[in-house]
Amino acid sequence: MKKTRVERLQKVGWKVGTTKDFLGLTDEEGALIEMKLALARRLKERRLVRELTQDELAKELGSSQSRVAKMEAADVTVSMELLVRSLLVLGATRQEVGRVIGRKTTVPAA
Repeated sequence: MKKTRVERLQKVGWKVGTTKDFLGLTDEEGALIEMKLALARRLKERRLVRELTQDELAKELGSSQSRVAKMEAADVTVSMELLVRSLLVLGATRQEVGRVIGRKTTVPAA
């Protein structure tokens, strides 16, 4: 999250922290969730850059629109393997996937 946005949220009383802090997770659980969320966000970004609908992406993946929606929402039923494979189908490189999962994210908490 951008520093200016974090500062604005904190100014109005929000606490900003990691997914781990927000959900009270172990370090390992927090890291996995952050990686999955990052992959899901990148999947949606790549789909939008290619100007594909969820249905069009689903056809490329041999899946359904509802499954793509779940992927983009990082639903618990979606594996990280499926997210990575889908990114590769959209043209992401292994290096890009590595950068995506390597970033640390923050989540605003009320």
